[in-house]
Amino acid sequence: MNPQTFQDEAPPHIPAPGQRIVIIEDDEALGRSAAAHIGRWYGTVHRLPRPDDDTLREHLDQSVDAVAVVSRDDIVALRYALLAEHLKPGIRLVVTLFDRTVADEVSRTVPNCTVLSMTDAIVPSLLAECLAPSYAMLQPDGGGVIAVRREDGTTSVEHLHGRALAAHAPVHPRASFRAWLRSLGTSAKALIASLAALSVAFSVDIALGVLVLHEHWTDSVWNAARALTTIGSSPAAEHGPGWYKVLSAVSMLAVLVLAAIFTASVVDRFTGHRMTSILGARSIPRRGHVIVVGLGQVGLRLSARLKDLGIKVVAVERNPQAACLPLARSLNIPVVLGRGGDRFLLERLSVLRARGLAAVGSDSLANMAVAVAARAVAPDQRIILRAGSDEVTTDSQSLFRIGAVCDFPRIVGAFVAASVLGAEPSSVFVAEDRTCALFPDGQVVDLATWDTRPTDPRQGASESEAGRTASDVEAPAATN
Repeated sequence: MNPQTFQDEAPPHIPAPGQRIVIIEDDEALGRSAAAHIGRWYGTVHRLPRPDDDTLREHLDQSVDAVAVVSRDDIVALRYALLAEHLKPGIRLVVTLFDRTVADEVSRTVPNCTVLSMTDAIVPSLLAECLAPSYAMLQPDGGGVIAVRREDGTTSVEHLHGRALAAHAPVHPRASFRAWLRSLGTSAKALIASLAALSVAFSVDIALGVLVLHEHWTDSVWNAARALTTIGSSPAAEHGPGWYKVLSAVSMLAVLVLAAIFTASVVDRFTGHRMTSILGARSIPRRGHVIVVGLGQVGLRLSARLKDLGIKVVAVERNPQAACLPLARSLNIPVVLGRGGDRFLLERLSVLRARGLAAVGSDSLANMAVAVAARAVAPDQRIILRAGSDEVTTDSQSLFRIGAVCDFPRIVGAFVAASVLGAEPSSVFVAEDRTCALFPDGQVVDLATWDTRPTDPRQGASESEAGRTASDVEAPAATN
């Protein structure tokens, strides 16, 4: 794909104006964002927070062009999608679902339903912030990446090789053995320490056998191995000097303890469901990696995308019962259980040598707390956080350099709004404070150009006012 730029004066993919949309929501921020975008594009919106069956039936009995179901809970979203299809068969449906298996089944069963993933909507923006801040969005596409570059107020579409992004990582000093050892957990450290001590005891026993007991080196190795495994000592030791016997006795007692620690550590490593390993694919990287804090759906997908692009990654999750942990294990993504704002944990994860840190949990305040803690440990580190454009985020940015903020409600709301109006974008992102969309034909559109309200003052006053008023209508939440 050749680089392309979008033109504000001739926007393509404009949805038909005057549509009537019903938004079923259980997330106020996402519902409000989607409704605001639809209202701005001259659509009439009715927001229904968790409506009961009668309320939904009452609204669908009227003239409605499409229904959007916006929820973070797949079960809730699925229920309302099926209910809307039952009440008004064939209506254009847009529903947000995380589970891809469920999404595929819904798409197959209800052909008029478009399934959106809030995760897929936000991850391209997070990827760009993590890997290449000069880009507004990175969307994996087969073996490459569709990238939208922002530069000097213009936006262009490029096609990059995925592995090329890994090659442009910041140069960090080579990690030391101490950094590797610090990255290990308690069990792994006990295993390494006991193995090292046993190796030292084995070597010392061989050296004493050759130098003190005057054994051939092969006999000394054999007898040292017998002593290490508590089978027996060398026959020549019975005629050795007294100090040798005392040293040998102490060594055998120490080996007994070390062998017990080593065995327990090995059993623990093999029987426990470890999320990290000492070496290999699930070992904790020590430089040039991305730390992802919050292993929900967004964190898991971001980690998987980074790994697919050849970027080293380690995830941090506070809840040991998180649903995405088994999936992360199956994808060989190293996960450390702990609090992302813990400075000792961040130091263990070599935050100073990392490529960046992304706080992407579902709680914006928790993400900001992680960002502030990371800034204290690594003042110059690149920090990305998933948050909204509310007053808390704005005030925090004025007080702290909390990092690059990916506005989750703004991006997802625009994605849902464009889809329910029939525009079908591939991705939505924010470039230079402008909400933009990438379409399958490679066009990038500034969604501000979709303001289709009429300019005729005689016609525009009433219709524009009607569109704005309808956008603010909210049915009372269901009580059952």
